[in-house]
Amino acid sequence: MTTVTVRLCLDRLRRRVPTPEADIELPDTAPDPADEMESAETLGVALQAVIDRLGPRERVAFVLHDSFGFEFATIAEVLDTTPPAARTLASRARAKVRRPAVEDGPADWEVVDAFLAAARHGEFERLLELLAPDAAVGADRAAVLVGTPHRIDGREQVATFFNGAAASALPVFVGDRPGAAWFDRGTPRVAFDFVVSGGVVHRIDFRAEPALLGRLVRRAGDRRREVGRR
Repeated sequence: MTTVTVRLCLDRLRRRVPTPEADIELPDTAPDPADEMESAETLGVALQAVIDRLGPRERVAFVLHDSFGFEFATIAEVLDTTPPAARTLASRARAKVRRPAVEDGPADWEVVDAFLAAARHGEFERLLELLAPDAAVGADRAAVLVGTPHRIDGREQVATFFNGAAASALPVFVGDRPGAAWFDRGTPRVAFDFVVSGGVVHRIDFRAEPALLGRLVRRAGDRRREVGRR
């Protein structure tokens, strides 16, 4: 994916027409290099903060279409999907970029990682804080066959199930959503598909269908923050 994206970017840059020297207007005074460096650093931090709000596939669709102007048919080939799906990914990413970050609420990945940390450390009260009152757990047939419960209803029941568990769960993207997966000797066995809204977990689905497990993407787990403990 990185190689394809880099090649596409280089091709676009090579096709750019240079501006004739006669058309270049020089400023009366040269800019201060320190100011330029500070501006570039600030822009880089802001850009990273925006990009962090997008899933991997959303990032590719958004950058290739909105920044480089590639058609959705080309983006679909890069992402191994259909043009309408690529258009949807770009549209979803665009909406996230334009929507200001909520100062008082944590990002979905923060909630997911805080939940997993509380589960590992047996912090029952913390789990209750991170679960919606009507929280539920579900599972697909493949997950049930490997030993997960079919369904759990209620905040206390879900917290009890996860309390002291999830020791082998690692952070992943389930589609474009932050989630986790149970790994056995480096191989994902069950994905934890989280539904997060309003800073709390509303639902967790155990999913073990091979097609989904094969598309899981590991995400950095070293950016965790304690949700609600700032």
